[in-house]
Amino acid sequence: MARIVHINHVTLIVKDLEQADAFYRNEMGLEQLPAFPFDYPASFFRINADQQLHLTEWEDACSFRGHVCVQVDDFNALFYRMKELGCIDTAPWGKMRRLRDGAMQLFIRDPSGNLLELSSHPDADIDPALFTDELYQEGLYESGRNHHHGHKSETATLYHGRAEEK
Repeated sequence: MARIVHINHVTLIVKDLEQADAFYRNEMGLEQLPAFPFDYPASFFRINADQQLHLTEWEDACSFRGHVCVQVDDFNALFYRMKELGCIDTAPWGKMRRLRDGAMQLFIRDPSGNLLELSSHPDADIDPALFTDELYQEGLYESGRNHHHGHKSETATLYHGRAEEK
């Protein structure tokens, strides 16, 4: 059976491509790449050697909870910068948390309203001040739905190959 082997790119829909370009270049530190000569506004960014983020400008509506999770190299710096910019959104998935595998998670909105989950590596050096910040909460997010379907485990992780991910 054929299977998915790698995520090549994720496309986010943005309201203002120039504003989004500046955010992903200047605040998220991504390198802009040439895009195909589409007949609509589009930008490509390098995430790593194999993965890209694509932005396209349309009038589509953004999802409230749907998101892209990206691992960041300096969770502390991005937390403080996103807090300063007012980009942190606790409405869909709650406050910043440390997951059971040790990874930190934080949800932000880009200028077009796209939801991004920022994740640290489980072994990342986290500023102890983050654990006393008003935007931090212990434990997993609880929706109050008390729905227990799905494949769940106390040993779940966002990082399958932890040695290679460092």
